[in-house]
Order: sequence, then C-alpha cells, then structure tokens
Amino acid sequence: MKDKKSSALLVLIAAVAINVFNGVMYTWSSISSKIISEWGWTSKEASLPYTTYTVFFVVSMVAFGETMDKKGPKGLATLGSILLGLGFLLSGFTKNPAIMVITIGIIMGSGVGMHTLTTAPAAIKWFPPEKKGLVTGIVSSGVAASSLIFSPIGKYLLDKIGVNNTFILLGGVLMVVTTVFSRMLKNPATQIIAEEPKDSLLDFEVSYDWKYMLKTTYFYKLWIMMAFLSASGLMIISHIVNISKVQAGLDNGYILIIFLSIFNFMGRILAGMFSDKLGRINLLKIILILEAINIGFFRMYSNLGLLIIGVGIVGFCYGAVFSVFPSAISDKYGPKFYGKNYALIFTSWGLSGIIGPMTAAAIFDITGGYEAAYLIALFLLIISSLIAFGIKEKNEQKESLVES
Repeated sequence: MKDKKSSALLVLIAAVAINVFNGVMYTWSSISSKIISEWGWTSKEASLPYTTYTVFFVVSMVAFGETMDKKGPKGLATLGSILLGLGFLLSGFTKNPAIMVITIGIIMGSGVGMHTLTTAPAAIKWFPPEKKGLVTGIVSSGVAASSLIFSPIGKYLLDKIGVNNTFILLGGVLMVVTTVFSRMLKNPATQIIAEEPKDSLLDFEVSYDWKYMLKTTYFYKLWIMMAFLSASGLMIISHIVNISKVQAGLDNGYILIIFLSIFNFMGRILAGMFSDKLGRINLLKIILILEAINIGFFRMYSNLGLLIIGVGIVGFCYGAVFSVFPSAISDKYGPKFYGKNYALIFTSWGLSGIIGPMTAAAIFDITGGYEAAYLIALFLLIISSLIAFGIKEKNEQKESLVES
C-alpha cells in the first residue's frame, strides 16, 4: 500500500511538472513582439506559428488517444518531450516564418498535445474516484502556473541573449527535463471493462470506448458546454489589455494578465475539489451562472478595481473547465479508454479558441468596442446553462450511463 501511494505521488508530481514546462508558449507574446520589431515580420506572420500550434495540439491528442489507451503514457510522453524540445531547438536556427510554422506549429504543437494527453489520464488512475476532480485540477494547474514562471523568464532571455539563442536554450532544457519526468509516468493495474452499459455496476467500475461515447447525448452536452464556457473566457483573456484601454483608459492592462493567471490557477484546483464534493454538473451550474452574470456586467467595468474583479471571475471559471469537464468524462465513461475520450472532449476547446478571440476581434474592428461581443458570450453561456439544468443527475459517479 505504501509503495502504491509513493508511485501515485511520483506520477502526480511528474504530470504537474510536465505541464509547467508545456506552458513555455506563454512566452510567445514576447517572442512575437521581438520578431516583429527586430526581424521585420508582419503581425500575421508572427501569429501563424501559434495558431498552427493550437491546431496540432488538438490534432495530436485525437490522433494518439488510442495509442495512449493501449500502450500507456510513458512512451508517448517521451516522444512528446522530444518533439517539444526539438520544436524550440530547430526554431533557433531560422528566421523564416514558413519554417517556424513547422517547428513551432506542427512539431512543438504535436508534442504538447501528447503531453496533455498523457499527464491527467495517467495521474487520475492512481487515485480513488472521489479525488478525481482534485487530481485533474492539480495536474492542469501546472499549465496555469507556468504563465507566471515563463513570462518573466522569456522576457529576460529575449532581452539578454536574443530570440534565436532563447529558442536554443529553452529547447534543450525542455527536452531534457520533460523527458526525465515523462519516464516517471505509468498506469496502475488494469481497470474493469464493459462492452455495454450495465445498470448494476457503478460508472467508475466500468469503461466505455469512444465509439460508445459518441452515441450518447451526455457527451455532446458536455462538449457544447465546454466549448461555449471556454469561448466566453478566451474572448476576455485574449483581449483584456485592449479592453482595459477602451473601457478604463488604462495603459498598464498587462497587470490584469497576472490576476487572470492567478485565478486561472486557483480555478483548476478549487473547482476540481468542489466538483468532487458537489458533483460535476452541480458545480457547472454555479460556474455558468456566475460567469453569465459577470459577462453581463463586463461592459460596466470602467476602472482597474472592477476589471480585477471581472478578470478574476473569468480566470476562475475558465480554469474550472480543465478540471470539471475531463473529470465528468472519466466519471461517465471510465478510466480504461480515457485517453481517446479525453482527447475528443478537448476538441471543444479547440473550437472555443476560434469562436472567442476571433468574434471579439471582428466586433472590435467594426464597432470600436466589445459590447456586442459580451452579448454573444452571454448568449452562449445562457445556452450552456439551459443544457446544464436540463441534465438530471443524482451523482455523476453513481449514476448509470443509460439516460432517461
């Protein structure tokens, strides 16, 4: 028993550490600013590698989901570490935008996707179902914490050694360190599997693959809620500096990014913990209502104090996405095929990254403000709330997959 607890703790530590280093892309805003000013890239050229990165992040999760389920996390995470470091290393030897789409966008994006696919699914299998949300939140909090770590480190290195050398240095560190932690990831004993749902068994005792999952309405309800809640958060997160200028006349809106990061970190852990106690859907109802009220009043936040409160709520609710939804998927469909199932629910986040930021940008270009964007976000949150309140669950961990 003691050895099992030690193994569980080591896997959890490794998963968190890997996610901290995955957050190196939080340096991209500083990097893109440098390459625009020093290399003469256009804003579009500087944003394309990151956009490609987000696409391949999700693509690799879906592509390797079954590999994770069949082979376990260690090998796939190690490959992810190699690609993560290699993407940054190779970028240090070029100033060509097209090549960097490959190195940062395809190679590195695929590596981070593999890491995301292996960390949380591996960690939660070592802990009892009643701690599933907390463990998922702790693992995902590594990404939120990395924004506070890598943003200042990236800026310092860029100023001291330049863009190419920053790529090379960070690439080497990323490859070595994450490879070490990747070798610590492993699955515990095999779980009970069922090909078809059995009402006599508890959900967390059985597992259902993605083919069955896609036949259930519960998955699509979660998918829509995750996409819309994430989109409302990303709409604010991606434009908060400009929002602070437009609504409050602030030139130091970057301070709000710090508060976003802190509350994003807190949301992942606390929401995971609360969802273990209250139930996933019950907590989602609270989060959706809170976020809807916040977004409904966001246009009235006209000073730094109000904006701090606003971004705090946004950060918390957005962070909750990464602990509550994956835990809900695991509750319903079990741990054995969690890799592929986890990847498929994460495709909703990929869509939200397009809906939220691009909608807000288009509306600002047309109107010079964000009021209409807030209304759209509010509408999406209302739809999600209606879906959440339409789900009748006694307890997500003990309810059968068969829905009435």
